[in-house]
Amino acid sequence: MCGGRGTRLDAETEKPLFRVGGVPMVDRVVGALRESSVGRIVAATSPNAPDTQAHLDVPCIETPGEGYVADLDAALADDRLSRPALTVAADLPLLDGEIVDRVLNAHDGGSLTVLVPASLKRGLGVSDDTTFEDGGREVAPTGVNVVGDGPDDAWLTRDRRVAVNVNTLADARVAERWL
Repeated sequence: MCGGRGTRLDAETEKPLFRVGGVPMVDRVVGALRESSVGRIVAATSPNAPDTQAHLDVPCIETPGEGYVADLDAALADDRLSRPALTVAADLPLLDGEIVDRVLNAHDGGSLTVLVPASLKRGLGVSDDTTFEDGGREVAPTGVNVVGDGPDDAWLTRDRRVAVNVNTLADARVAERWL
């Protein structure tokens, strides 16, 4: 998923192309997927990120650029994708193949949302704009999901590789410390 506007990042480049540790975040995510057991990589882009689409060396599905959920729905409606589908946000520069495979191994049919404790994000010093209660605990979505046809499940982890989404320049500084 790499078609968002990235307005909170306040950078002159498109968010997926924003460099963390000298490498565009989208390249780090594609590299992590290539290191994993994922069979095929397809990027969901939008009119908000034309330079990202031109930069990528993987097939792209253009979505309307109307927000994460609308763009995800549009991508999943494309006949090039089948379910279950692993979805990953382009703003996870710490992602690697090992944690991607752990997510895939945690998937047991249906859909899976990967969550981290909101306290972990706060402890790391990264933004936690979206949190909710799950099982009596405040959690935050990570931007990593498996979308399937069936019941929804959640996987809670304390792994910083999925906890550090870069939404602000301060988040980018935190990510660079962990690279």
